[in-house]
Formats: sequence, C-alpha cells, structure tokens
Amino acid sequence: MPTIRIPTPLRAYAAGRARVQVSGSTAGQALQDLIRQYPALRPHLFSADDQPRAFVNLFLDGNNLRDLQGMDTRLQDDDVLLLIPSIAGGRI
Repeated sequence: MPTIRIPTPLRAYAAGRARVQVSGSTAGQALQDLIRQYPALRPHLFSADDQPRAFVNLFLDGNNLRDLQGMDTRLQDDDVLLLIPSIAGGRI
C-alpha cells in the first residue's frame, strides 16, 4: 500500500501519525483514502468545492505531482507521497 507522510503541523488531525498507509492506485485516490481515515484533515487539504487547496503540495520521488499527472499520477504499492503545505506569513 502507498504511504503518505504527514507534516508535523497536520499530525494533530491524523491521530499524531507521521505516516499513514493508504489505498488507491492514483494520488487522488490515496488522498481520498487519507481523508476517509482522518476526516479532520479535509478542511486543511481541500477547499469547499472539494478541490485540493492551492497551498497543498504532494511530492513523489522528489517530483511535485503538479509536474507529473497531478491527482491522476499512478502509484505503486511501495510509493511514499510527501505532503507539504506551504507556510506563509510572518514579518520581513
């Protein structure tokens, strides 16, 4: 089963887990399974129209899924998706 690595700021919404095994043959299916397992993650990853938020980035083997086939990117059983939300704010 593919795995999604959860960043520290989002682990509180995933029962403290750093890694979650998910089912699905595409990145989109894997992300939907993650939400099925941990519904509290939904507002942090998806907009009201159920689209992935613009600031949420998923990487596979060092490649941003946006540079591959997006949510249709095919996954192998041993793949690890790295979930990285963009962080903004602060002072310059």
